[in-house]
Amino acid sequence: MNRIRAAGALLGVGFGFLLSWGQFIDPDRIRDMLLLRDSYMWLMFAMAVAVGFVGLRLLRRAGARAALTDRPVSWVTARPERRHVTGAVIFGAGWAVSDVCPGPVAAQLGQGIAWSLPLLVGMFLGINLFLRRQEHAAREPERVSVGGALPASNPE
Repeated sequence: MNRIRAAGALLGVGFGFLLSWGQFIDPDRIRDMLLLRDSYMWLMFAMAVAVGFVGLRLLRRAGARAALTDRPVSWVTARPERRHVTGAVIFGAGWAVSDVCPGPVAAQLGQGIAWSLPLLVGMFLGINLFLRRQEHAAREPERVSVGGALPASNPE
């Protein structure tokens, strides 16, 4: 497990470097993208998606295994649900207001950019709120009404 964490840390540092080098942490650049004034970031996103799409499919077809876990390269495709749309709207609203998404916030923090701190606090508050909501939903008994009666509790 330590080997996986170390690899994750190294990949995270490398990803942060690439975000900085590619100007993905610059709020002005992000704003210009969101206002459709500059296509640079849209083209970079499109290329990343294309490379990932083709590369992962080629790896899966070849029967490749993950370098760190030795598991086969595979995935399950889920149908979009309401929660996905809701999450996308919240993510997009946060991106539009702050001119940054989570990856660049970490890169900004690594560069010592002060405005990344309130954004980071907001991200952690949002994550904490989500996790608390999930916990609450897991503790609450399922409420299925059949003829006005609640189901008996499960003794497990």
